[in-house]
Amino acid sequence: MMNNKPYAVGIDVGGTTTKFGIVNRDGEIIVQDRLPTNSHELVEEFINDVYVKLMPMIQNAGGIENFAGIGMGAPNGNIYTGTIEYAPNLRWKGIIPIAQLMEKKFGLTTKLTNDANAAAMGEMIFGCAKGCKHFITITLGTGVGSGIVIDGKIVVGHDGFAGELGHTIIRPGGRMHKSTGMRGSLEAYASATGVRDTAIEKLQQFPEKDSLLRDYSIKDLTSQTVYECAMRGDKVANEIFEFTGEILGESLANFVMFSSPEKIVLFGGLTKAGNLLMNPTRKAMEANLLPIFQNKVKLIFSELKEADAAILGASALVW
Repeated sequence: MMNNKPYAVGIDVGGTTTKFGIVNRDGEIIVQDRLPTNSHELVEEFINDVYVKLMPMIQNAGGIENFAGIGMGAPNGNIYTGTIEYAPNLRWKGIIPIAQLMEKKFGLTTKLTNDANAAAMGEMIFGCAKGCKHFITITLGTGVGSGIVIDGKIVVGHDGFAGELGHTIIRPGGRMHKSTGMRGSLEAYASATGVRDTAIEKLQQFPEKDSLLRDYSIKDLTSQTVYECAMRGDKVANEIFEFTGEILGESLANFVMFSSPEKIVLFGGLTKAGNLLMNPTRKAMEANLLPIFQNKVKLIFSELKEADAAILGASALVW
C-alpha cells in the first residue's frame, strides 16, 4: 500500500523562502534544502527549480517508488481543491492548481493545505503539541499564519480557508496591508514585515530620538536589525518590540476567548527575538482576558527547528 512506503516529501512554501525535505515515517527529516519563493514570475518556473533540487534527493533515497507522495503547505492553500487561491504574499496571482502541476512534474501524489495548518499538524504529531487536542499555532514570518486545532482536528471550514487569524482587524482603520489593501490587520503589525514598518514609522515620527537604527538606510532596515539594536540596548528598538508584543497579545486574547486552547505555539523567524517579544505579548494577552481564561493558556515557542514543523506537517498529509 502507498502509505507503507518509507518516505514522503514535505514542502513549506513561504512568502520569502520555500523549504523542502525528505521525511521518514518516524518524523525525521533526512535531508532538506531551500530556495527563494518569489524570484519566479511563473509558478511553472518555480516548480522546475524545486524539481532540479529535490529530484536528486528523491533518487538518493531510492527513487519515487519509495515515496508515499508529496505534501505541501502554502499560503491560501486549499486542502479540498489542491489550489493556491489569491495568496497576498505570493507573486503568482489568482488560482494556481499547484498540486496538479506538482503531480504532473514529479509523478507523485501531491496533497496541499494551508502553510500554517501544515505547521499545526507538525506540532501535533511531532512537536510540543503532541497529544494536545486544543491549541493554536501562530507563524510569525513574512506574514502571520495560524493553525487552529479543536478536539484534535484542524479547523478548515466549509471552503478550506478557515483560521486566517493574521488577517483579522486588530487596529480598525490602522496601517494598510500592502498586499491586501486592508487596514489594521494583525499581519500588518506582528509579522517581520510589520516590525520593519513600525521601525520606519517610529524613526520618522520621532526624529528627535537617538537610535542605532538611524545607522541603517530604510532599504537595510529589517526585523533582524531591529533585534540586533534592541540587544545592544537601543531604546527605540526595544519600544518596537513592546509595541509589536502588545498588539500580538491583544489578538491572542481574542483568539483564546473564541476557542479556549490549552496552548498557543509561536514559531517563525520573528520568534528569534525571544523574550523581547514574548514578555510584552504574554503581558498583553493576560491583561485582555476575562478572568475565566486568565493564567490557563500556555504561551510557548515551538521546540522544532524553524520550518521543520511545516515540513513535517506537510509530509504527514500523504501518510
